Amino acid sequence: MKRLAALIVGVLAALTLSVGTASAHSVAVSSTPENASSVDTGPAQASVTFNEAIQSQFASLTVVGPDGNLWSRSDPTVSGATVSVDVGDLGPTGTYTIAYRVTSADGHPVSGTRTFDLTAAGSGTPGPAADADAASDSSAGGVPLWPFLVAAVVVFAGGLFFALRKKA
Repeated sequence: MKRLAALIVGVLAALTLSVGTASAHSVAVSSTPENASSVDTGPAQASVTFNEAIQSQFASLTVVGPDGNLWSRSDPTVSGATVSVDVGDLGPTGTYTIAYRVTSADGHPVSGTRTFDLTAAGSGTPGPAADADAASDSSAGGVPLWPFLVAAVVVFAGGLFFALRKKA
């Protein structure tokens, strides 16, 4: 009986340790302009491409200039794994921030930023002042699954142990 209980606990422990983390959220893999790159003229569009297709609902993409104003000129569009927005001619030199918030294929929101530097001033006209939250650098992490699996295995093994032990 002890051998059976030890075998079951061993199998459950092996299964628990072999479970990977649940990290199916989308991840930004590239952008136009590329992250941390320098450009001398504003791109026609700014875009962020993810490792998987994203949902088109609730997608947000803005370009905020060093002056704190919006330089994105349209609502974002989603095509497969890429979300993009029209930009056109930019203004002052400095760091521009591409801020995104999208919904990954598994339904979780993912947000973050990418930057690029404009090295030559453009003649573009800025949009309104950007919302402070639009350029925040946060990403939705979610709750890891493994602690719940470990707790379930411990409870199951404990119940099995007490159910199979001989009464003295």
